[in-house]
Amino acid sequence: MNGDTMEKKMKSCRRILFSSLSCRFATPAKHENDELQTALQQTVSRWVALVSFAAALGTVMFVAGCSTRGAKQVAAANTSTATQSYPEVETVKVMLRRLDMVIPLPGELLPYQEVRIFPKVTGFLKWIGVDRGSRVRKGQVLARLEAPELVAQKFEAQAKLASAEHRQVAAEAKLAADQGTYQRLKVAAATPGVISDEELEVAQKAAQADQATVVSLRAATEAARETLRSVQTLEGYLVVSAPFDGIVTKRNVHPGALIGPAGGPGQAHSMVRIEEVSHLRLVVPVPEAYAAGITVGTKVSFTVAAFPGRTFSGTVARIADSLDQQTRTMPVELDVWNPDWTLYSGMFPQVAWPVHRPGPSLFVPQSAVARTMESTFVIRVRNGQTRWVTVKTGATSDGLVEVFADLRPGDQVALRASEELRPYTRVTPQLSRAGEATAPGNGP
Repeated sequence: MNGDTMEKKMKSCRRILFSSLSCRFATPAKHENDELQTALQQTVSRWVALVSFAAALGTVMFVAGCSTRGAKQVAAANTSTATQSYPEVETVKVMLRRLDMVIPLPGELLPYQEVRIFPKVTGFLKWIGVDRGSRVRKGQVLARLEAPELVAQKFEAQAKLASAEHRQVAAEAKLAADQGTYQRLKVAAATPGVISDEELEVAQKAAQADQATVVSLRAATEAARETLRSVQTLEGYLVVSAPFDGIVTKRNVHPGALIGPAGGPGQAHSMVRIEEVSHLRLVVPVPEAYAAGITVGTKVSFTVAAFPGRTFSGTVARIADSLDQQTRTMPVELDVWNPDWTLYSGMFPQVAWPVHRPGPSLFVPQSAVARTMESTFVIRVRNGQTRWVTVKTGATSDGLVEVFADLRPGDQVALRASEELRPYTRVTPQLSRAGEATAPGNGP
């Protein structure tokens, strides 16, 4: 409300009040006009002063109200400006730790040695002294076979050897006689006219021929002896013995059966199968991601379902150094000593496989890694601005995941990454205590 408006209202009030009072005092006599006029002027003056005071008071209150509303609006505007900030994002720090953890892997126990027993010669099973579950020692007789044709071959070889030896003896005797005759003729020929040169030469040639015959018969005798020895060796194959200490895990034949060498006619199965179980092989297919850092001599523990609560151990002995193309795993063999034969071949143990890295790695919480159809990334917050950093994940344990990317230890990343938090977004980072978690196998 301005000054002109107030002045107009005051004048209007004076006219209305004067008119009202004039009408009220219009009836008195003329001799009283002076007194009434004076009283009227005094009354009007009092009312005018009262109205002026009320108007002034209203003006002051209006101005005060306007000032208060303006102050409130300014304060509200200032408050709005102060509260207008960037969204808060909970962050964690990227950690640099050495990976040293244990992961469960399946394995398989195999016998250190396994053999299927076949006879070297064809024959009829005469006797077998073992069955499934029999424990055997090296050299122990397992079975005996009989082969009548081998017996006949042996007798024939013996007869040929005897005949060759007789012929050799006769030839040696004749050689000795002819050599004696030649020597006597040679002595007699020293006397002129006693022995002719022709007779001496005939005797010499006869001795030389006998010498050649003896050499030939000696070779024939040795050949006959070797033939007999070969037949005797074949006859020895009729007795089947154990090649090493172990246990018979399978038996396929019974007395009277015709059996022979592997691959022979009608020979589809072995006689028995023997396994060495006092010394076992534990084969563990190690995934490609954990194939690094395996060393020979590392001791590894494992459990089997047959003995809950009991832990066994083995030693890394043989590393394939090659990945299976189908499973993308590397077979690693452990030596497991089983002197009391507690463990059995064919078991599938659960192996506590130790995983190491040659050097330290970067770790972030699993929730800090986001995955889309195009990439896997973390959201790095630097200078109040977000960036998507593509990562490759590695081992995961205890809520932390190993990452390989363009990150540095101490970088802050969003604790809960998602596609909704776009790159180059202005945010207010709030470091979470979750960032103080430790990497697998490494306490603070």
